[in-house]
Amino acid sequence: QVQLVESGGGLVQPGGSLRLSCAASGSIDSAYTMAWYRQAPGKQREFVARISNYGSSNLVDSVKGRFTISKDNAKNTVYLQMNSLKPEDTAVYYCNLVWGVSNYWGQGTQVTVSS
Repeated sequence: QVQLVESGGGLVQPGGSLRLSCAASGSIDSAYTMAWYRQAPGKQREFVARISNYGSSNLVDSVKGRFTISKDNAKNTVYLQMNSLKPEDTAVYYCNLVWGVSNYWGQGTQVTVSS
């Protein structure tokens, strides 16, 4: 069984920055993909960013140039650096890990961008 623990959410003013972390624990090897999704109030969960076990990444257009996804393989941890935050980035951010046919989710961390 794999567990994902997220941290780093909070309240930030527009234009500010936050860094989210997601640590994976359990019996996994390195052949997994990790991603971030978010869900705003009243909206469906949407994809934000993904990074493969090889380190290749992709992000949704709305965050390109502002967000960066990275990972530390030794720690089985993925990060989402969020800069130039906007009110529309307000959401619960969820970490996701795909390993083979298995799909795991974290509990979510709230990000609120407001003045």
